[in-house]
Amino acid sequence: MNITTDWHIHSEWSCDGACMAVPDLVRHAADRGIADFGLTDHIHTPFNLPDLARSRAAFLATEPSPHFHFGVEVSCVSQWELEEIAAGRASEPVYGIRRGGPPGCSLAIGLGQQEIDRFGVEYVVAGTHWPMYVEFERQTIIRDYHRQNMFLALHPLVDIVAHPWWWMGHWKDARGDFKAEPWFDDFRAIPHSMHDEFAAACIQNGTAVEVNISAILLNPHYPEPFVRQYLEYLGDLRRSGVSLAIGSDCHSAHYGIDFERAAALLAPLGIAAEEWWRLSPRGELLA
Repeated sequence: MNITTDWHIHSEWSCDGACMAVPDLVRHAADRGIADFGLTDHIHTPFNLPDLARSRAAFLATEPSPHFHFGVEVSCVSQWELEEIAAGRASEPVYGIRRGGPPGCSLAIGLGQQEIDRFGVEYVVAGTHWPMYVEFERQTIIRDYHRQNMFLALHPLVDIVAHPWWWMGHWKDARGDFKAEPWFDDFRAIPHSMHDEFAAACIQNGTAVEVNISAILLNPHYPEPFVRQYLEYLGDLRRSGVSLAIGSDCHSAHYGIDFERAAALLAPLGIAAEEWWRLSPRGELLA
């Protein structure tokens, strides 16, 4: 198979240290044969909205073709932190407020329909990026991540759930590798019933699930047996009727994604080119 779409790409205007200039992305995408793609810089809470405005301006400055789209990647956050930030009780909350919130809090995203209309957002990618104020214990984390994934799958503004079961930070060794918790020693630590419930939610809401190249499939810190199990999980989602979307999750200054290696890993899933999620080209250039 050949990969010709990419719906998860970050630019220098993302709030997390990504550093690619948008004109470079457009040029390199053409060189790599990526025909339909989108810019998806991060927004965690409304604190990041100025970054989204800059991302939108950079997108428009390229005089984008109908095949280049403007999206956004939002994080699952809590209603508690949105209220704390709105009240001015947080200092420089670039990543929201990651400590001190109530376990079991109401979940939220930091973007509403008003902002989507204001910034011309064409699609929303949404991911679970951190535990929501719970104990760092395997089963607790699994339940918390499943709760967040379900919230995103059913959210009316979310088009693609990003990298389900991605993990970073806690539990890595001195080399930055993840060998055991929360699910790297055996992906079967996550009950299959959770996967079934998630798939049903995506189908019910018409939400796609991302196949993330950089953060999961080609992540050098993830063990090879986990990647094999994860590919089986993606295959199960597809057989259940879930639509899958390709996302490179590129954060670097160059669009040097190993699409060929990713395609080789995905080929056994037997997904035809027309079956991958994609946006239709816009009818005319944006002004």
